[in-house]
Amino acid sequence: MPFPPPTRGLVRLPDVAIQISPSILSADFTHLADEAAAVANSADWLHVDVMDNHFVPNLTLGLPVVESLHRVADLPLDCHLMIEDPDRWAPSYAEAGAGGVTIHAEAAKAPVRTLRTIRAEHARAGLAINPATPVEHYAELLPELDMVLLMTVEPGFGGQSFLEMVVPKIRRARELIDGGGGTVRLQVDGGVSADTIEQAAAAGADVFVAGSAVYGKEDPAAAVDALRAQAQREAH
Repeated sequence: MPFPPPTRGLVRLPDVAIQISPSILSADFTHLADEAAAVANSADWLHVDVMDNHFVPNLTLGLPVVESLHRVADLPLDCHLMIEDPDRWAPSYAEAGAGGVTIHAEAAKAPVRTLRTIRAEHARAGLAINPATPVEHYAELLPELDMVLLMTVEPGFGGQSFLEMVVPKIRRARELIDGGGGTVRLQVDGGVSADTIEQAAAAGADVFVAGSAVYGKEDPAAAVDALRAQAQREAH
């Protein structure tokens, strides 16, 4: 079966310089619709961590929750698949209404085909890379991508501390993206907070996943605005 054509993802939002994607992994699972609404007027995306207890040692949300969130959330869903066999499952998340679907480089066996299939469903196609995985190994995939996600913690659990060892890799990823002349977004996920977002932005990240730094605050919307302001001060 031939690969789908390398179509671009559907533009869901204005191309703002800095994007904030609150992670519902840190939200109250008994009131997800309310938690989504709490950041609807301040955030750009709603980050959904999908874990299968195989690729990572935790089990979280799956397709039924994504389908339900898509019906009630005003923000597009930013689905991060920390699962085995993303080649099989990623298209289903795009079909379920996700605005973006990110697969892990360490798990995908047919990344080009899978990324093109995600785009063919009019979703943003992303590739996630773990802290110990060199970003240079995937530079040739940049034309197939709308976003590179660099993990700034080991994947699998929320609430971990930001790994400063990843900062040079953020800089290198930014060099590769800018050198290719593309419009690929550079997302960081893990330990993003008021204490770490500026160094990630200064290194070249422009999309930030924040969990407890948003949903752990009394006013999640104000927390999003404050994080964006910090990142904008340091952004390229």
